[in-house]
Order: sequence, then C-alpha cells, then structure tokens
Amino acid sequence: MKLAINNLLVLAGFLAIWQMAVSLFHVPPYMLPGPLIVGNAVIHRFDTLVHSLWLTTQAAALGLAASIFAGVAISLVFAQWRGLRRLLFPYTILLQTVPIVAIAPLILMWAGSGVTSVALVAFIICLPPIIANTTQGLISVEENLLHLFLMHNATASQILFKLRLPNALPNLFVGVRISAGISVIGAITGELFAGSSRVGEGGLGYSILYASGQLETDYLFALVLAASSLGFLFFFIGMFLEWYFLHNWHESNRSEIPE
Repeated sequence: MKLAINNLLVLAGFLAIWQMAVSLFHVPPYMLPGPLIVGNAVIHRFDTLVHSLWLTTQAAALGLAASIFAGVAISLVFAQWRGLRRLLFPYTILLQTVPIVAIAPLILMWAGSGVTSVALVAFIICLPPIIANTTQGLISVEENLLHLFLMHNATASQILFKLRLPNALPNLFVGVRISAGISVIGAITGELFAGSSRVGEGGLGYSILYASGQLETDYLFALVLAASSLGFLFFFIGMFLEWYFLHNWHESNRSEIPE
C-alpha cells in the first residue's frame, strides 16, 4: 500500500511539473498539450479509449501468456538435452533480432487481421526473454543438490520438476517482468499492421496511428498514457506473482513483502 501511494505521489509531481512547463513557456497544445487538455480528451473520448485499450489488453495478455507457456516448455526440453540446447538455443535468442515491422505484414497474410495476428506479434517479441532466463535457471542448479537427488535414486523427471524447475522460478519471473512490458509494445506494433482498420474498432496501435494522422495531439497523448499504464499494470502483476510464489523461501523477495 505504501509503495502504491509513493508511486501515485511521484506521478502527481510529474503531472504538476508538466502542466507548469507548458503554461510557463506557452507551448501550443498541438505541439505539447498539458495534462488538463489530455484529461479533457480522455473524458470526451472515454468510450473509444477504453474499447481500444481493451483490445490491446487482450492481444498483449494472450501473447504474454502464450510466450510463458511455450518458453517454459522449450526451456524444459533444453534443460534435459544438452546437445539440443547447444544446437537450437542460439536460434531462439535470435528471435530478438527479427525485425517485427518487416514480418508483421507476413503474419497478416498468414493469420488475417484481428486479435490472433496481433497476439502472435506480441508472442514473438516476448518469447526470447522467457526462454533465455528460464533455461539459465534450469541449468544453474547447485551441484551438491543434484548429487543429493542422485544419491536418493531420483528419476530424471523428479530432478527436473522437483529441483531444476523450482530453482528456475526466480529466473523465470525475471523473464516475465521483461516480457510484461514489451508485450504491450508488441501488441501495439502488431496493431499497426494486423489490427482492425475500421475507425473505432482498432486497438491502441491503430488509434495512435489514426490520432497522429488527424493531428489530434491531445488524444494521441491520452492513448500513449493508456499504453504506458497497461505496461505498468502487466509489470506490477508480474511483480506480485513473483512475490507470491517466492517470498516464503527465496531471499530475493523475503525483504520485499508488500505493506
């Protein structure tokens, strides 16, 4: 609770400085609207803004959830077969270098426009951090613990699910926190190419493109703030889940119990 209040105070201070700056320097609203003008745009376009935010939330959440499931599954395979990991792991990390802007039109042709294509773009962006961090956690088990399991005749599946996977949870949540923020970026990027092109039916990405083309700077800033808020929401959900699963046994979260 205290952390949330501190964050709100920081936000309020930032908005106050922003408003004072545009008022003091007489910045034209079409160049940089103040928070009051942006807030007015939110009120007048609230229904459209919420609808766009909901569409982007669905796509980003689907892409993030799919990347977590797929990333953990791939990492478990890599942890079991070292030769396969050495062969394929570099190619999974190369997904980070794929120019999404270039392949988004291809995804549009393959899957058509809509939430599925947008979620697929978010999935591609979110997957590498999950694989990289989870795999590192799975293969970084302390050798003495591994020998202890072997002394008790533990099977390969028992070592994997009772030793390696719990050991990898902190690393997994690092990947989740990274992917939580970029999932929104991936969804918005996907919407620029694969989202609905009908006015009032697109997500934040299409709405940002539309507002920019119409020079509706106040509404553009409202959309950007909505996207940022969504990224923060996903990030804090990831932080809460990390605390929930780790605070009872892992030192990284013992001293970060929410007040």
